Amino acid sequence: MPEVNEVIGGYRLRSLLQSGTVSQVFEVVEPHSNRHFAMKVLLPEAARKQEVRAALFNEARIGIKLRHENIIHIVKINESKETPHFIMEYFPSGALRTRLMAKDEKFIREHARAIFRQAATGLAYMHGNKMVHCDVKPDNFLVNAAGQLKIIDFAISKKIPTGLAALFYRQKKPQGTPSYMAPEQILKHKPDPRSDIYSLGATFFETVTGRPPFRGTSVQDLLSKHFTEKPTTPQVYVKDLTDEFSALVLKMLSKKKEDRPASCHDVLMTLRKIKVYKGDPDEEPNQMMM
Repeated sequence: MPEVNEVIGGYRLRSLLQSGTVSQVFEVVEPHSNRHFAMKVLLPEAARKQEVRAALFNEARIGIKLRHENIIHIVKINESKETPHFIMEYFPSGALRTRLMAKDEKFIREHARAIFRQAATGLAYMHGNKMVHCDVKPDNFLVNAAGQLKIIDFAISKKIPTGLAALFYRQKKPQGTPSYMAPEQILKHKPDPRSDIYSLGATFFETVTGRPPFRGTSVQDLLSKHFTEKPTTPQVYVKDLTDEFSALVLKMLSKKKEDRPASCHDVLMTLRKIKVYKGDPDEEPNQMMM
């Protein structure tokens, strides 16, 4: 198990930022430059599993190609047998999920519009580079105290297949997080940016209401609701959401991908014209990364 002050791949582990079932994320220091980065490293048992290693390297290779202010930038991959890891920019913050669990309503109300615009901007860039994230959710948006956002975790992200690759596309099992998966994602259809739009709609819904659009008694029950249950307007839970924002969220959650906004750029254009809450100022005081 990696420990603080240990040196891995020439980087000294400074503090543990996150711990998961197969990996840990550390703040690390590059000794010769004293620059701070983050390292995602597989735990020893996971490092021996080919499927887990492949997911880590997939995440790293996609992240290296993407250079955008709203996407975490991955710098370097190390395919070591014992401690496979990658180095990425250090963005001191927590996930949007942490804010939701803390019920930090003041922060959400203050920054919702900027957070939603940045999420749509980052995903629009990703889709423009022919990539689909495939796991859009509050856990995968890092948000700092100023409301600046970075998209993370490309472990199951996929290149949009074209030509023969699209024709013969096959996936063994559905991949994603049940509360946010688009119907076509559950059916293992080929990656489509509009699936990310659905997941983003579910994320918007949960961010403003504190609950996902669908709940189930089991995973199977939850997945079936993405096909059968019409989402309730978020205004049922939060009265002062605007009609325009609520309509956008419901459109993003359309069962048929053809009924959703055509692109994340379209989502962004709509967000620029509307308010999230009725009491919002006409424009944010700090036009961050808009």
